[in-house]
Amino acid sequence: MAVETTPRTQLCSHDEKAIYVRGRSLVDELIGGMSFTEMTYLAVTGRVPGETETRVLDAVLVTLMEHGMTPSAIAARMVYSSAPENVQAGVSAGLLAVGSVFVGTMEGCAELIEQVRQADNREAQAQAIATEHRTSRTPVPGFGHPFHRPDDPRTPRLFEVAGAAGVEGDHIAALKTLSLAVDEIYDRHLTINATGAIAALLGEIGLPARIMRGMAVLSRAAGLVAHIAEEQRDPAMVKMWQAAEHAVPYQDPTA
Repeated sequence: MAVETTPRTQLCSHDEKAIYVRGRSLVDELIGGMSFTEMTYLAVTGRVPGETETRVLDAVLVTLMEHGMTPSAIAARMVYSSAPENVQAGVSAGLLAVGSVFVGTMEGCAELIEQVRQADNREAQAQAIATEHRTSRTPVPGFGHPFHRPDDPRTPRLFEVAGAAGVEGDHIAALKTLSLAVDEIYDRHLTINATGAIAALLGEIGLPARIMRGMAVLSRAAGLVAHIAEEQRDPAMVKMWQAAEHAVPYQDPTA
């Protein structure tokens, strides 16, 4: 027989005079005492971040915030224009596009990194992963980019930030091992893209794979607010609508 447990939370509590987050006074310790990045790390992990964790997470959040007119931004603008009384509707529509194809691929890449890290023979494991993906014709999460070739310029900068922040580097090393295997098996260079680098960086500061996409959601929310603010000032929705109609013309099915 399963033992019934009582649900609990360690996130927040309050009384008549105070609010506590992770056991710390919101008023006396956190407001004005922590940055948004530091507060995010504390809330998610329950640990106060050091300088390394703060610098790495901050770099990740900055990297993910803006990607131009990608599906999430287009969705946010279109939905907001349809319901301008609800800014949150546009933001939420855009966030629904953070997934396994756009923005959120760090989750899958982090799982591959962990497979390499845990292997007795990292090179052999990396080769097996690359071979499996090529044979099944499935993309390798964290690799390749439709525009940035031969390399994603964000990746080396993220590695530089991580190195300067003093991360251990084992997740990054495993990712680079996988990168060498991918290039060999695919017989061409596939860049480690930004989300691949981010998977390694978030692993370095102790965030598990299953929560990494949440960091993308957090960052993209701010970016989508910026798109909606621009849509308010300089509407582009009608042009997008017209472009879509032009790009996808009607074909009479009876003709």
